[in-house]
Amino acid sequence: MQNELNVVGIQADLVWENPTENLTFFEEKINTLSKNTDLVVLPEMFTTGFTMQPENIAEKMDGNTVSWMQKMASENEIALCGSLVIEENSNYYNRMVFVHPSKEIETYDKRHSFTLAGEDKVYTSGTEKLIVTYKGWKICPLICYDLRFPVWTRNTDNYDLLIFMANWPVKRIKAWETLLKARAIENMSYVIAVNRTGEDANNYNYSGNSLVVDYFGEAMSNLQYHEMGIVKASLVKTEQDSVRKKLGFLNDKDSFKIEF
Repeated sequence: MQNELNVVGIQADLVWENPTENLTFFEEKINTLSKNTDLVVLPEMFTTGFTMQPENIAEKMDGNTVSWMQKMASENEIALCGSLVIEENSNYYNRMVFVHPSKEIETYDKRHSFTLAGEDKVYTSGTEKLIVTYKGWKICPLICYDLRFPVWTRNTDNYDLLIFMANWPVKRIKAWETLLKARAIENMSYVIAVNRTGEDANNYNYSGNSLVVDYFGEAMSNLQYHEMGIVKASLVKTEQDSVRKKLGFLNDKDSFKIEF
């Protein structure tokens, strides 16, 4: 069990449907990080931007981007995660890929498709939540629109850290900030949330506002509007455990069953 987990989120202006340029950018950033970094989080669809044309850029799980993630994780001795467009069994998925330093892979398919953009018509939704165990921490990675659904996010698995990766537009950025803090408070969990900046090919603007939040909903690290860069923080497991034990809020949560 590692008591302190050093997390980093990389906020970027994604180049539309251009994996080569985006991977080059993220590789340069990752290679400059401190050697004590444990976990690096990239935005949603970090190789392409939030495209509804997966046939143009979809990859397989044995494709270039996943291989690149394994290489970066292994060489830098970090865990690395972000979502990308995956084609599998004739379906397209908005899939989060979590790569351990050993190159082991775990995946989560976005549960809540963003119907406003027609994501539900193009991508197949996932039905399983993922809990990653990494260095003794239990981590729950989710994607963008999942943030609006507290039942799906509810801490029934005693996780320690929530991850959100997103392409969340500037016009609803207040909801992004408010909901992230709410998810942290109600689940007594650390949260790291990574959004993109810039403008995509559909003329949607993104301001970023990536941040790390503690279990009280207090920001530990954040980026201002439209700023490219990183958020980082050292998360302390014993401090979180002590607060959870003292307050006992998670002991009083309701039980429920999600049906599909």
